[in-house]
Amino acid sequence: MASLSARIVIRAANRELEIPTGLFINNEFVPSADSPNDLIHLVNPATEEAICSVTAGSVKDIDIAVAAARKAFNTSWGKNVTGFERSRLLNKLADLMERDQDMLAEVESLNNGKPFKIARDFDIGDSIQCLRYYAGWADKITGQTIEVDNKTKLAFTRHDPIGVCGQIIPWNYPINMWAWKVAPALACGCTIVMKPSELTPLTALMLSKLIAEAGFPPGVVNTIPSLGSVGGAALSAHMDVDKVAFTGSTVTGRKVMEAAAKSNLKKVSLELGGKSPQLVFESADLEQAANWACLGILYNTGQDCTAGSRLYVQDTIYDKFVSLLVSKAKELVIGDGFDEKSGGGPLVSKTQFDKVWRYIESGQTQGAKVALGGQKRPGKGFFVDPTIFTDINANMDIVRDEIFGPVLAVGKFKTEEEAISLANDTSYGLGAGLHSNDANQCMRVSSALEAGTVWVNQYNLLNNNVPFGGKKQSGIGRELGSYALDEYTSVKAVHWNFGEKLDWPL
Repeated sequence: MASLSARIVIRAANRELEIPTGLFINNEFVPSADSPNDLIHLVNPATEEAICSVTAGSVKDIDIAVAAARKAFNTSWGKNVTGFERSRLLNKLADLMERDQDMLAEVESLNNGKPFKIARDFDIGDSIQCLRYYAGWADKITGQTIEVDNKTKLAFTRHDPIGVCGQIIPWNYPINMWAWKVAPALACGCTIVMKPSELTPLTALMLSKLIAEAGFPPGVVNTIPSLGSVGGAALSAHMDVDKVAFTGSTVTGRKVMEAAAKSNLKKVSLELGGKSPQLVFESADLEQAANWACLGILYNTGQDCTAGSRLYVQDTIYDKFVSLLVSKAKELVIGDGFDEKSGGGPLVSKTQFDKVWRYIESGQTQGAKVALGGQKRPGKGFFVDPTIFTDINANMDIVRDEIFGPVLAVGKFKTEEEAISLANDTSYGLGAGLHSNDANQCMRVSSALEAGTVWVNQYNLLNNNVPFGGKKQSGIGRELGSYALDEYTSVKAVHWNFGEKLDWPL
């Protein structure tokens, strides 16, 4: 039987950590029930060296975890615990994350590749805040009292926890996505079976250990590292899962929704892909617009569902802006996550590296002009340098498809109407941005852009108290803010008769 923990060395921090590698069910790390020797092997994307291996959960393991979550929901969680207690435990969990912030960031950088400083200060810092935000909501989930007939009847609503939730999270923001899913679900009183990405499960397992330390009852949160085709498929189709939340590709999102429909019609929320546009108008602060455009496509090395991967610039400033943009993109250091100079890390895997390079080669083949990048680095690691294409057209793959890498397609427009048309010419609708110092234009264009999130004179920054989600093929449902609570509750209407007498027969 495989070991349930591994010792890994963080050389940059001169630290050795013991990481849990088993399945987390009922607050314990356990082997697989029927395939204890099946493992998922993890690789450091900066060096291509092995990190360790974790237990690969099976369909039977998902069944066991769901049963544990159901038992907890019916006995020690759900409607059996007050909002005050849920709030206390979420705050305790946030405190433990804050205590272990450096260690979590080190493992996140090792497993995902992103810079340690960004994992610590942004991803984990934001996740701690997310837990505390929803801790504040846990005792404030209320319904309505509705007037029916003041002399004889009233009605009221309850927002009940929806039940057992399957949560499937991606590899680009492992801790952040864990917090976005777990925090509102626990605040509402739901129980969870979490399936982290098979590429980046380590911090989800570390956080599971903190769940037990914080004092959550056994079965409230369960974590099953597994291949998506196994664990993700099993959760989506499970007859005793009441809701599934998925963040990932649109292709997989369709499969999740289909499985949910064909099983028990469970509630579904999907945060899917994007091909998000940014528009730069001639009145914009060009220095700032270039900074935000670089952040939009280069943050997290472009591995971001809202990556601003299409940039359209007004023709009167196009040449000047592209020159400025290229010079700023050159300033970003893509390197090892433990190098203090690095502002971006490698891509997460060889598969992703190869995919991004296919798109870069496609852009060159289809006639786009390379303004920056476009050459492979020698040596180890899945590094891709910032790549900017100009002279694009709407039929190119780099303009149509989500690439999920630091690859930007830059086009131009003459009028506001043309800019809006170009921006909305996509099957996606997750994010969009515009840069202008004309207030009336900002209002018109932000209203016309078909996206769940629109940034004006900024890009890619989110807040835990503001909802986030997509339109069109970028998904359904909302995360963050009070809107996320709706995804984890069901509304029950209670009609109370205190005065009407029914005559019978009719």
